[in-house]
Amino acid sequence: MTDELVPIAEKVRFLSRPGSYAHAPTHVDVRETHMSWLFLTGSLVFKLKKPVIYPFLDFSTLTARYQNCSAELRLNRRLAGDVYRRLVALRRLPSGELTLDGEGEVVDWMVEMTQLAEVDMLESRIKAGRLTAAAVLTIGDVLSRFYRTAAPRIADGHLYLAHLQGESLVNRQVLLRQDLGVATPDTIAVLDRVDALLAAAVPLIEARIAAGAIVEGHGDLRPEHVCLHHCPVIIDCLEFDERMRILDPYDEVHYLGLECAFLGAPWIGPILVSCLERDLGHLVEKPLLHSYGAFRAVLRARLSLAHLLDPHPVTPERWRARTRAYLALAKAECVKARD
Repeated sequence: MTDELVPIAEKVRFLSRPGSYAHAPTHVDVRETHMSWLFLTGSLVFKLKKPVIYPFLDFSTLTARYQNCSAELRLNRRLAGDVYRRLVALRRLPSGELTLDGEGEVVDWMVEMTQLAEVDMLESRIKAGRLTAAAVLTIGDVLSRFYRTAAPRIADGHLYLAHLQGESLVNRQVLLRQDLGVATPDTIAVLDRVDALLAAAVPLIEARIAAGAIVEGHGDLRPEHVCLHHCPVIIDCLEFDERMRILDPYDEVHYLGLECAFLGAPWIGPILVSCLERDLGHLVEKPLLHSYGAFRAVLRARLSLAHLLDPHPVTPERWRARTRAYLALAKAECVKARD
């Protein structure tokens, strides 16, 4: 059950119209994700949470969505500053009309952000061949400073290990479903190798927790979340579950490097890791680094395949192909972890 005062479809229709906004955009580009609707107006972006319930979150109430929007604003300001501008109330007037102004009843909350140029996102620059090593170093500098000033999570560092182990179980459950088409002997072999690497890594990770190397990070550090316009800003952190943000900085940064490699730029990851090695200390051994990478690649394989669990999946073979590509990346990381 939800406490929806206005149907989500009515909210989306209202927010899709340029005339709904005080700054009078000429066009609204509407985009849908699993958990949100985004309304891009040229200068500003408005994010509306869907009233959804998943095993890992519950946005079914107005209060829950307000709390999540507040957390998103606060957490993203760590790496994106004033790109995250404010919370905006969506209201209903006594006449029944929706408005972003006035004193009507609040029917939902949104996060207002500055719209960043897509051509300056790291993903776009990689695809366009418009990226230099100097630009990558600026990203590494921002991340190193962020992790260096983060408080060690010694007391609750065990949540990191619990996350790795729990997600590994879910990875296996999804990837080995016979109806999804990738449960081959090769997939089983990759999963077995990754699980063995993580089991062997437990003492190393426990030592890193005790040494204060585990911190609260971004939680979803991917190329589409990094903007290189002037000083790099990093958006879209994982705001809905703190446990998924408690991690090893080397894990998170190596993951960003893997995603860049997936886009055809394997040279980026080593530069980013070298920035951590230069600034952080708590050096991580290469076998552990690539064990992290193998886990992250399998996780991305699972998330790709999970699109086939939608009621009406779009381009299912595309998602299977991405799943296989990520599994190949995990296999390569396993080899590097053993070298």
